[in-house]
Amino acid sequence: MSHTPRRTYPWHLPLIGIVAAIVLTGPMPGTSTAHADDWPQWRGPNRDAKATGFTAPKTWPKELTKKWKVTVGKSDATPALVGDKLYVFAFDGTNEVLHCLDATTGKEIWQEKYETKGATPPAAAVHEGPRSSPAVADGKVVTLGVRGVLSCFDAATGKNLWRKDEFKGYWPQFYTSSSPIIVDGLCIAQLGGKENGRGNNKSSIVAYEMANGNEKWKWDSDATAYASPSLLTVDGTKVIVAETEQNLVAIGAVDGKPLWKIPYAVGMGGGAPPPKTGGGKGGKGGMGRGYNASTPITDGQTLIYSGAGRGTKAVKFEKKGDELAAKELWNNTENSVGFNTPIVKNGLVFGLTGQNSVFCIDKDGKTAWTAPIKGRGGYGSIVDAGSVLFVLTPAAELIAFEPSDKGYKDLATYKVADGDTYGYPVVSGNRIYVKDGDSVTLWTIE
Repeated sequence: MSHTPRRTYPWHLPLIGIVAAIVLTGPMPGTSTAHADDWPQWRGPNRDAKATGFTAPKTWPKELTKKWKVTVGKSDATPALVGDKLYVFAFDGTNEVLHCLDATTGKEIWQEKYETKGATPPAAAVHEGPRSSPAVADGKVVTLGVRGVLSCFDAATGKNLWRKDEFKGYWPQFYTSSSPIIVDGLCIAQLGGKENGRGNNKSSIVAYEMANGNEKWKWDSDATAYASPSLLTVDGTKVIVAETEQNLVAIGAVDGKPLWKIPYAVGMGGGAPPPKTGGGKGGKGGMGRGYNASTPITDGQTLIYSGAGRGTKAVKFEKKGDELAAKELWNNTENSVGFNTPIVKNGLVFGLTGQNSVFCIDKDGKTAWTAPIKGRGGYGSIVDAGSVLFVLTPAAELIAFEPSDKGYKDLATYKVADGDTYGYPVVSGNRIYVKDGDSVTLWTIE
């Protein structure tokens, strides 16, 4: 990549979060937290940013009550919540550290670390730590470090079970942001990038067996970008959908077989520039620069994807022999996202444009409404909590609003950190966890 933006980088992409837990009603959950309310990976249980068990209060309080705050180190990685344990991945200046905290008290249960370097300026600015979110399944935790070190830990003890650094010295220009996904006993990760972020490419999508770290399959690709892979099921076939620097691809989750591919590059590094038609009714999605950074959204056999200046598009997959075919359902050129991933709620699509507007696209792909919020360059995270939607902005404002296609209605706004926040609020039942630059905080609504 030949041009380096000076202010905005995709550090937040991997759930860079602020961990602030919000308990809206009832007593604090103890160690028997229901697994249905877990948030075990990037964008929650099904990678769709949908939270379960949340009950909105009849009257929103003026302020939140802080229960605890724990300093864990620098990172923009959203923690993972499983049962009564919160897994937080961070950087202490010398090591990348995985912390296991008691989700109710914040007390550390264990930590495991390995020596490595963090990200460096100008790409890193003050964001030296990891951006990729931990993934938890089958009693194991997988992390992907800022320089591409992939590790697997025992979730109960923290013991390192295996570690991979096969692409040493290769990462995207602004460092690793893609979060690994676990599918049927396989850890699937987008690894590598450009040599030292700028040179020759060495990248692959790789599947490792969780049990032992053995490689199951590898799909060599063009340079790794920043978006995280998603899981799609088409007529019973499980498919990994991923963005590289130049393409949007679908490959078999079991064998890594390529099934579908289209050119899809935004902004820099040889990618196509944002089209001149990227503006529109309140959207103005183009930001003059861009990355393949927004995670592809799957909804049944439908794929929804968006990039800076490229609008937002929906296609439906079906099998065509040994491959897949995609039929366009709609293409909204008015609203684009660069550094956040929209959600799908009752057939409606909600996201944040580069001009810091919340938008709603209806079931036909038409713009229902847009509304400006206080934001920063299109960064932020949206969570579907049932009767309400939450937006967490980089300015550490947690905004609750109604999930309607009739217009934007703000329900409540809370300050949840002193510093910046670049990740998802982790919503579990009536709790919401959030992480800032170096700490995790638990809040309650009382």
